[in-house]
Order: sequence, then structure tokens, then C-alpha cells
Amino acid sequence: MLSKLDQVRNALLSVTENVGHYEALNQTDKYIVWAEDGEGSSAEGDNYKLEQSIQGTIDYYTKDEDDPNAEGIQTALKAARISFYLNAVQYEDETQYIHFEWVFEVA
Repeated sequence: MLSKLDQVRNALLSVTENVGHYEALNQTDKYIVWAEDGEGSSAEGDNYKLEQSIQGTIDYYTKDEDDPNAEGIQTALKAARISFYLNAVQYEDETQYIHFEWVFEVA
């Protein structure tokens, strides 16, 4: 399971070094936080788990409206062959961050 998650961490580190697992590493004007949430799709047969995937979220916070890292995250996930979808983009009034959220799945 951990080797699957290494793929996610390594892909995100190719975009920026400010990548935190579960919590923010450094809350600068641009940072990524990612975490696994649980099991995604799986395949079972003959009372045996044949394949397991892990699902989680990637959150990117930026104060730059035209931040190329948002696209860079998607490009890095594609290059690493990690399944994902963009779940939400929202502006946070209190912090003035633009918050991107992706859901990923690795097998």
C-alpha cells in the first residue's frame, strides 16, 4: 500500500517542494496537502482480494489566479499514470486562497 502512495508524493514533489502529507508543510502563498482517505475500487474473486486501490485527496492552495502549478499537478499525475478528477475549485474569503481539490486513485 505504501509504495502506491509514494507515486502520489513523488508526482507532487515534481511540481513543488512544498508538499505536506495530512497537513501543510509550510503555509506560504502556494502549497499542496495530500492524504489517502481509504480504499477505492477493488477486485475480488474466490473470496480473495485480487486488487486494491487507494483513494485520497490532493489540495492545492494558491493566491495566484493564473498559477501554472494547478495545471502542473494534473500534468504530473498524468505522467505518473495516477487516476484523478478535479473535484472542486473555490475561493476562500477568510484566507484569500484559491483552493483546488482533486480526488486521486492509485492501484
